[in-house]
Amino acid sequence: MADLEAMPEDWSSALVVVAHPDDMEYGGAGAIARWTAQGKNIAYVLACRGEAGIDSLEPSVAAPLRVEEQIASCAAVGVSVVEFLDHPDGVIEYGVPLRRDIAAAIRRHKPEVVITGNFRETWPGGGLNMADHIAVGRATVDAVRDAGNRWVFQDLGLEPWNGVRYVAAASTPMATHAVDITDSFDASVESLRAHKAYLAALSGDMAEPEPFLRSMAEAVGQRFGGVLATSFELLRL
Repeated sequence: MADLEAMPEDWSSALVVVAHPDDMEYGGAGAIARWTAQGKNIAYVLACRGEAGIDSLEPSVAAPLRVEEQIASCAAVGVSVVEFLDHPDGVIEYGVPLRRDIAAAIRRHKPEVVITGNFRETWPGGGLNMADHIAVGRATVDAVRDAGNRWVFQDLGLEPWNGVRYVAAASTPMATHAVDITDSFDASVESLRAHKAYLAALSGDMAEPEPFLRSMAEAVGQRFGGVLATSFELLRL
């Protein structure tokens, strides 16, 4: 595999758009912690509240718990603005309603960078991705253009925003860039650990934040100077 390029950092504001609580914490949160430490302004928007994500908990119980954990998770990496769009967990559909909601968030927050999750069909290594991730990632890419088109979603009552310079998708098999998270790795671990109820319901490697995240960071680092790193697929507008 080719070496990864360094992610551009000549920007001051970003919006993270992902499907579920915990999505950005499995890899990308180390970059968020690095960037907030640099003084960049970053907000999160989640398509759902993660209500269908814990088999042992009824959705009505899981949703408020996972919201609370996501807010704590964001605080661990320096993010205080966290919004939820209330699409249904597990059956999020790509389409105009989802694009509309994300475009509205982009117009409200006016980011220079939009960060989302893996919208490809597989993960690095070949594991199958899930429909919610794909739908939200693809809708986010499209919503960036929607947000800048004054003739699309006029009913939102928000001025169009053409200031997005980059879209960055975390942990895709088509990664092009990486971020050194050596100094922010511990914060990324704490961010994932904040999802206590979710982790308690898991088994296997993903239930152990530090070794799981370290193995991922070391693997990316093999293509990025040997440091602890996290990867992104960078799309330029």
